[in-house]
Amino acid sequence: MDAAPEPRRRSSPADHAPPGANPADRADHRTGTADRTGDRADHRTGDGTADPSDDLTGVLTAVGPRLRALRKARGVTLAQLGESTGISVSTLSRLEAGQRKPTLELLLPLARAHRVALDELVGAPATGDPRVHAKPFTRYGQTFVPLTRRLDGLAAYKQILPGNASGATPDLEQRVHEGYDWIYVLAGRLRLLLGDHDLILTPGQAAEFDTRTPHVYVAAGPEPVELLTLFGPQGERIHVRAKPKDR
Repeated sequence: MDAAPEPRRRSSPADHAPPGANPADRADHRTGTADRTGDRADHRTGDGTADPSDDLTGVLTAVGPRLRALRKARGVTLAQLGESTGISVSTLSRLEAGQRKPTLELLLPLARAHRVALDELVGAPATGDPRVHAKPFTRYGQTFVPLTRRLDGLAAYKQILPGNASGATPDLEQRVHEGYDWIYVLAGRLRLLLGDHDLILTPGQAAEFDTRTPHVYVAAGPEPVELLTLFGPQGERIHVRAKPKDR
């Protein structure tokens, strides 16, 4: 099967008809006239109430564009997402295009990969609870605690760096990537290598810098370091070595 064209970014559920929908189904069954809005027909059950299956169809139709928007916001390719979830590239492509029905078996690993709640992934109605229920994860030996829900804008994290008990400075290879970082030290002593600068930050001190400048930061002593970090979607992208390693 030829790959379907990718849906427009930030398209709304109303822009996409359910897969396999018959144009005749768009007719208004109450008047017999065509629905000029192009939306689905106003189906009614025997007691005059809306058919619940209509709502379910709308929710499922919106999942594909939402998955694509999340992946694009993180700067992740289908191949990279496939590696982290174990889902084939063809299945991911069909999900985003609305050609594959989203199931829990597929949505659960995708929610973990995008670090969003499952109800957010399927666009469930808001509960009115403004609290962020953080789900910590570990990457590069560091612990990250998300402090924001969404990834399509500015993201905030509490970051915990392990202490350096040996006092040595192993592999402090600086990295570069698109974006801008802001960090604020909560506890411990942080060593920040930024270009030619070698700095120590203590609790209450902050730093901000263009991440295209080679940089790396680690604990400056045996105690772990806790800090707040802010960055945009570019901060989720793969970091590139500032200088190639000698072979």
